[in-house]
Amino acid sequence: MNDTSLKMESLLRKLVMAKSGEERLAMGCAMFDDAKVIALAGLHAERSGMDEREYRVQLLMRLYGQEFGASRSARVCARLRSA
Repeated sequence: MNDTSLKMESLLRKLVMAKSGEERLAMGCAMFDDAKVIALAGLHAERSGMDEREYRVQLLMRLYGQEFGASRSARVCARLRSA
């Protein structure tokens, strides 16, 4: 779904590109941090009572789970759980 008009999309792009590379990087990092907070809040609401390691495993899978194959996911999760 895209409910943003082309005019507004163009304006937003112009405003973002007017910022320095450092400012754009900081914006991206802040947005990613916010996404992690939201994802963790969802995990805590859905699956309360897990230890912090398991929350990290579940956060990783929520954010990047589709990027790994099944065997790699299993290895990464096992390593996080044992760390």
